[in-house]
Amino acid sequence: MNKPVKLTANPDRAARIAELPAPGVDSTAGERFTRKMPLAGAFDKEALTVTAVVATETPVQRRDARGPFSEVLSAAGLVTEEGADVPLLEDHTQAARKIAGHSFIVDGPSVRATLRLSQADDLEPLRQRIADGSLRHVSAGYQVLAWRETRTPDGTRIKTATKWRILEVSLVPIPADRNAIIQRSAEMPFDLETRTALIATLRSACNLPENWGEDLTEEAVTDEEVRTAAREAMLTRQAPRIRVRQSYDDPAQIQTRAADAIAFRMTGGELPEASREFVNMSLRDLAADALQRSGVSTRGLSADDIFQRAHSTSDFPLLVSNAMGKVAAQAYQAAESPLKALARQRTLPNFKTSTAIRLGEMGRLEEMTEQGEFKHTSRAEGGETMSLKTFGRAINVPRKLLIDDDLNLLGDMTSAMGQAAAQTEADELVKLLTGNPAMSDGNPVFHTSRGNIATGAGSALSETALSNARKHMRTVKGLDGKTIIDAKPRYLIVSPDLETAAEKLLASIYATTSEDVAAFAGKLIPVVEPRLTGNAWYLMAESSRMASIQYGYLAAAQGVQIQRQETWDTLGMKFRAWLDFGCGWLDWRGAYRAAGA
Repeated sequence: MNKPVKLTANPDRAARIAELPAPGVDSTAGERFTRKMPLAGAFDKEALTVTAVVATETPVQRRDARGPFSEVLSAAGLVTEEGADVPLLEDHTQAARKIAGHSFIVDGPSVRATLRLSQADDLEPLRQRIADGSLRHVSAGYQVLAWRETRTPDGTRIKTATKWRILEVSLVPIPADRNAIIQRSAEMPFDLETRTALIATLRSACNLPENWGEDLTEEAVTDEEVRTAAREAMLTRQAPRIRVRQSYDDPAQIQTRAADAIAFRMTGGELPEASREFVNMSLRDLAADALQRSGVSTRGLSADDIFQRAHSTSDFPLLVSNAMGKVAAQAYQAAESPLKALARQRTLPNFKTSTAIRLGEMGRLEEMTEQGEFKHTSRAEGGETMSLKTFGRAINVPRKLLIDDDLNLLGDMTSAMGQAAAQTEADELVKLLTGNPAMSDGNPVFHTSRGNIATGAGSALSETALSNARKHMRTVKGLDGKTIIDAKPRYLIVSPDLETAAEKLLASIYATTSEDVAAFAGKLIPVVEPRLTGNAWYLMAESSRMASIQYGYLAAAQGVQIQRQETWDTLGMKFRAWLDFGCGWLDWRGAYRAAGA
């Protein structure tokens, strides 16, 4: 037999053919074993039925988010429904006149089924291809209900479907499971007409050249030799190899890697592998490298000259700014106020006063009138305002620090800016909480008319006081004045003066009597704000359920920002840190204040 024509085709299809095992032989995890082929059967032209093996326990290579694995369908795990038909499709896409497969039988490691074809005239070519053996493979579409994952000694993942059901069966020229096959009689002749039909099917399915198979028309050529020739044709074609190489000269990537290295030298932590080449470079070396990448020669230049030129003709200032921004952000996040966790975050497009509109409740549904109409209603609405302010400080990086490469000092200065930004946010939030400002209705947040404030001896932190506060929040009404919104308290906010008392009150203990039970254990979360003083305490609901406080940033600059500022009056570099931040109240119904005793 002559060798097939060698032409280029789709490499994905080539890989698929390459993974197909030889007939009766399968492989997984580097092992090869022999599998018993299906018993012979015949296509019943009168009943239009044929017997097929629709699934076996042959491992099939798959891939998921964790990587490649071998999929095995356990025949014993097949779930079938008595009398239920399963659609038979053509190549997983075209329904063939409600053809059905049924009577699934588990036979050892395989699942057999009787496939019944339609009598429609336009399906005659399909019936002929099955009868002459040119279409002899099937593929099951299935749903896995339960998996069991194991590994072979060499680490190969095996996922076994221990519970699954068949959704459809398709007629295909090349299946994922090589042993899923329409059973044919051993005496069925493989004549020239049958061989020609098989060659045409494989040529179309495998995207082979139009002249492929012309040398496979000899009488001595068998069914399996035709299929082997198709696999060899796919394997011997050379697809173009595409190689993707990572570029290391992208200026943006160099800035990022160098900035990460500077930030690591400032504060320590974890050094990205890509930044290792920059970690031993001093600021002078980094400035010189930035100049050289900009096309400026640094030969014979002093440190002053290098820094002076690097400030104006390279990306060195931006590199230092990025590193300082990383360090400041870390310190900023570490020093954040615990009150931020209780509030709802917003982003605003500008510095104009923003109003957060809150619609009232719908109330209850009312009975339909005798005329078949429903009563119309309206929803109340309330809106609270908030605006952004800009806070900032400047910092000078002197010439001596740059020349001495004192990154520890630079890191300390930068961390201090991040902490200062976090302190600013905390001060604004505490001022908002304790300032008790007036809301849109003209009354303060905490007011006797609202019932969310307690004073006098009964306001001291105790189980009774917490119980009274919780009862109020549970029964507080919405904007319509009728609907109970059930603002369940979640956070107990106290000063350091009450921290121990709050922890004791909320402690979960092993109670021997009902009097010893900690009623609020596990129901309230203590929040200690170190900037609060005295015995006053607050209750707040979960922000996702009933947000009381809001805070926001400018959409283009969230959190602390570091920026270089051009300067002439100092030797070195000048940076500034700023924060666009604002906070305000959203609703008083999710908050309660007790003055304490």
